[in-house]
Amino acid sequence: MTDAALSRDDSRARRNVMVLVGAQAVLGAQLPMIFVVGGLAGQSLASNPCFATLPISLIVLGSMLSATPMAHVMQRFGRRPGFLLGALFGAMGGAVGAWGLYTASFPVFLLGSFLTGTYMSAQGFYRFAASDTASDAFRPKAISYVMAGGLLSAIVGPQLVKLTSMSMVIPFLGTYFAVIAVNLLGCLLFFLLDIPRPPVPAHDAPRGRSRIELLRTPRIAVAVICATVAYSLMNLVMTSTPLAVVGCGFTPGDAADIVSAHVLAMYIPSFFTGHLIARFGVERIVATGLVILAGAGVVALSGVGLENFFVALVLLGLGWNFGFIGATAMLAGEHEPHERGRVQGMNDLIVFGGVTFASLASGGLMNCSGGTPEAGWTAVNVAMVPFLTLAGGALIWLAMRPRAA
Repeated sequence: MTDAALSRDDSRARRNVMVLVGAQAVLGAQLPMIFVVGGLAGQSLASNPCFATLPISLIVLGSMLSATPMAHVMQRFGRRPGFLLGALFGAMGGAVGAWGLYTASFPVFLLGSFLTGTYMSAQGFYRFAASDTASDAFRPKAISYVMAGGLLSAIVGPQLVKLTSMSMVIPFLGTYFAVIAVNLLGCLLFFLLDIPRPPVPAHDAPRGRSRIELLRTPRIAVAVICATVAYSLMNLVMTSTPLAVVGCGFTPGDAADIVSAHVLAMYIPSFFTGHLIARFGVERIVATGLVILAGAGVVALSGVGLENFFVALVLLGLGWNFGFIGATAMLAGEHEPHERGRVQGMNDLIVFGGVTFASLASGGLMNCSGGTPEAGWTAVNVAMVPFLTLAGGALIWLAMRPRAA
């Protein structure tokens, strides 16, 4: 097929990608905002410093528990209702979080974080929605472009934190009001989305493979493992970063700048990740991502200077980009349309289950390992080793299977 024919075939997909890029940029700004201030706000409200990152953990737990229901909503009613529902929960999470800060109630603040998790789950489906109307050739690029929409969120989110975190008498309250506004404005973009509602299957239509059968498919299993490891390790280190930066004598503004650099590194490569996947193959890109994640750990362990934090977090974002987008592209090409909701819901349930565990572990490792911020930061980064070994081993096994056969 000629390039012109491919362009015509993907005209709807390209329009949807533009909408999803905008949603990723606008609505996605709330996550770096909350990840910057959530741990610091939690530290001010929690009676035990080991629970400082619990608000971040509750966001990820909410995302994990809502992944399967969100997939069912989108499979039955379409992408637009699911994405609008996610934005509604994002606004609710911001409102409840603001109330928790106003009343100095840690449980209420945690409830707000849990509600925000449903938005995070919905945002996770933007990348899958990009592939719904795309051709096989355009699919990796569509996924990559949508992920690149986070570039603007990486700039806007931390800057909004700087403008709003101390704008009211109660620290961080203004940030949560800004989160509400971001959700209410951003949800308007979804009315421009043009993704057909999935047809209702006939009684005699194929039901597809069960979840167990899907997980027994080698490429699906490896894609899920690599996506889980890439996202979990990114969250493990990023969640502790503001605490480590401030604990090592730097300012919350420094922490915001480091997180901003990290999120930029997460999304800038998305402009060419799809092209790299098309040229070199998805397995090589995922493997490169795992190697870069290991490099981030090495830099973090080499010192706690401001430059170490910046370089380690930039490498962490780049490794996540290659690992997670590569695994998403691998998964997207391995199931039939009628299996979409089952596969994507199962994948995000497992991915965010791993991220929940990593987020919970992050606070404990950071604040309760060795008694100093330096010792906690070391424990966080050493914890990456077994999981990188697992994902790397899975990729090697997948690469060896055709030769063994």
